[in-house]
Amino acid sequence: MKNEGHVHHGERKRRKRKRRAGSLIVVCVLLCVVFISTPRLFPRRDEPGNSTITNPAEHRHDSTSDGQPTEKGNGREPLPSSATDSDWRLTLVNKWNPLPENDAVTLVEVPGGERVDERIYDPLMELLEAAKEENWNQLPTVVSGYRTREKQQKLYDEKIAQYKRQGYSEKEAVEQAGQWVAAPGYSEHQLGLAVDINGATYDLYFWLQENSYKYGFIFRYPAGKTDITGTAEEVWHYRYVGTEAATEMYEQGLCLEEYLEKTNP
Repeated sequence: MKNEGHVHHGERKRRKRKRRAGSLIVVCVLLCVVFISTPRLFPRRDEPGNSTITNPAEHRHDSTSDGQPTEKGNGREPLPSSATDSDWRLTLVNKWNPLPENDAVTLVEVPGGERVDERIYDPLMELLEAAKEENWNQLPTVVSGYRTREKQQKLYDEKIAQYKRQGYSEKEAVEQAGQWVAAPGYSEHQLGLAVDINGATYDLYFWLQENSYKYGFIFRYPAGKTDITGTAEEVWHYRYVGTEAATEMYEQGLCLEEYLEKTNP
């Protein structure tokens, strides 16, 4: 009888351990669900249940102007009516500031087939190579660089139509679409200085946020700055501004608009 009591006691202990293990699993699952559904870290667009980004190109913020690539040697004038620096690297383009008139850009192709302003090619490749060596042994992909006006118009119209199919009015659809896709002529992509980057895992974006400034790039649309930038958080969108400006913005937690306001009062 004594041995049988020990057996029952041991069985009860094993059952308790199983129940505790089961409870821990349930708690871990719930925590994972809460973490994954947090908008700041995993921004969503049209499908509330979509918590991962397998291809940022499907969600990116693109726009162009009438400007077309020109022969090498043509420069770019800063926006005359906005708080921009004369440095081409700090040209401001957002929903309130259109692309400069007669903007010209000389393009060069990067791995994957996208094109960017040739002046940012070297620092961009250094950034991608650093990400590859530091974390994933796989070169991150530029899924969007320079874009034509025609392509942007198509993306903009498609996004508006998508919201209208969901029941939004014309005005509401335009407002909603504008949070994610810029109207033609109001996107950094036409400058050739901005890129959307995709990687093997979501961790790439955390690494980029902490290291891109070393190569002259900034996390252009952070959470909490939407009222200033005019664009919702885009973890894949990086803009070249040069290492000096990028470092100051990173250290002080500034977006481009705030930096330009500070340096051009």
